[in-house]
Amino acid sequence: MSLTHTGGAPACRILAIETSCDETAAAVVADGRHVLSNRVASQIEIHRRFGGVYPEVASRQHVLAIQTVVEDALADASVAHVRDLDAIAVTHGPGLAGSLLVGVNLAKGLAFASGLPLVPVNHLEGHIYSNWLYTDTSPDIARKQRSSSASEQFPALILIVSGGHTELVLMEDHCRYRHLGATLDDAAGEAFDKVARLLELGYPGGPAIQAAAEAGDARRFHLPRPLMRPGRRTERQPDAQTSPPPAVLPVRGEHRFNFSFSGLKTAVLNLMRQLEREGTDARQKQTAADIAAAFQMAVVDVLVGKTADAANEFAVKQVCICGGVSANGLLRRTAEQHFAVMGLPLRCPPLFLCTDNAAMIGAAAYYRRSYSAARQRAPQDRAHRQPAEAGAHPTPRDQPIEPSARDLLALDVYASLPLVDTTGL
Repeated sequence: MSLTHTGGAPACRILAIETSCDETAAAVVADGRHVLSNRVASQIEIHRRFGGVYPEVASRQHVLAIQTVVEDALADASVAHVRDLDAIAVTHGPGLAGSLLVGVNLAKGLAFASGLPLVPVNHLEGHIYSNWLYTDTSPDIARKQRSSSASEQFPALILIVSGGHTELVLMEDHCRYRHLGATLDDAAGEAFDKVARLLELGYPGGPAIQAAAEAGDARRFHLPRPLMRPGRRTERQPDAQTSPPPAVLPVRGEHRFNFSFSGLKTAVLNLMRQLEREGTDARQKQTAADIAAAFQMAVVDVLVGKTADAANEFAVKQVCICGGVSANGLLRRTAEQHFAVMGLPLRCPPLFLCTDNAAMIGAAAYYRRSYSAARQRAPQDRAHRQPAEAGAHPTPRDQPIEPSARDLLALDVYASLPLVDTTGL
């Protein structure tokens, strides 16, 4: 597919590689928006027997799959050679160190051999930019995707909710973030996995809980809403467009925008033990479905309630939800209803971009190249300019200054550091 910028300039195409956990992924993205290819080799069936990701097995599978995945992504995008691209991007954290190393080392080798810029990308920033992507298919579908993807209106409120992260981030501009809150213990996706394991529903826990909850009664059992003030829940039908939003009463103080799901997981365990003492099998199909439905609703109430509170506090212009848990149907329906009442546009990536993928890494790399590099270097250039150069033209802010691939060959990985603003502004 041939793409050009407005005005006829060639599109900026980036090869992106993502191996932060158990998905081996590669993609080619143009101008931070167009997904030209997106290949993912999943390891779910391999890790299902363990009930979770086995890190050593994951890294070995990445080694086996990554060359084929990258070659297929290039072929799908009609890229004959890596040198025909504009840059190479790779996730360098957070994630499993062994898995990250596989992708980082391949990206370093490709960058060194081709001389292309190497762009390290924070995995969480990738999830944020999954909201800016759309695929180029039929004109009607492409138009619909553009209208549903994130706009250039800031500030935007980002809820990142996945197996390893639950974070609220205020996005003030491209590549400029203010961290508002995060989970104090378990992430929402991790809690889904652990509760699914307690109920023996299978792995991964998110889809398993959602499937079971469809036949469950969420009102049969009451579960706590962690870090939320007590309050009577408003009765509603999740699928009814005219139903009222849930009653949300966020706490105030230092944990206003933080989350906690460890206690909710323990509440499910205690509920199951109580039922067993009363002679009820907590894993019986209908009982398990009711517990799953109550648990799912509790998580969604907390996520939507705190996000809505932050949206009000910071007068945001749009709300974006991303990460693997953003694929949850109840979360999407509840958020759509709630933010429609508030008059705020809600953006959620298509389902295939919710879980780990490389297209989101390519999008983040494009915006980081375009907005971050020039902002970092321009003040330094002015500070170090010699008197004789006083009349020289300043570095344009929209012209990124690219480091050489050789400058980044020492690129390392990190396993647990949070998303940070690296623009220096």
